Amino acid sequence: MSTQGLEVIDHTVQLTHEWINDLAERLDWADKRQVLMLLRSTLTALRDLLSVNEAAQMSAQLPLLIRGLFYENWAPASRAERTAAAFVARVSERLERDAEYRGEEDITEVFRLLSARISEGEVADIRQSLPADIRRLWPG
Repeated sequence: MSTQGLEVIDHTVQLTHEWINDLAERLDWADKRQVLMLLRSTLTALRDLLSVNEAAQMSAQLPLLIRGLFYENWAPASRAERTAAAFVARVSERLERDAEYRGEEDITEVFRLLSARISEGEVADIRQSLPADIRRLWPG
């Protein structure tokens, strides 16, 4: 039981740590802050490629804290360039100075994490909505 009576917050913190630890293990990265940065950057780049409805459906399956990162600074009317090169460049902006970051390879690991953590049907819907050259980064 939570000492503050805020079990929902304790639970989402626990789930968020599970996601970060899972991704850190997949990446074989030591720096959890950078793991979170990669997750955050990939999610927000993905969000900007999705329709409002698809973004809402996906976010409903994210832990509350990660959902907040997903929606942070979102402007639904803006649209991102829909190419793999632009997607990778956008994710890489905050990570390019990280010695552990390997670009597409690490983005693919985030997609593998999402495939393991959200429903198969939602993953299929999201992948279907992406352009083919971005979809190739997300193993099916």
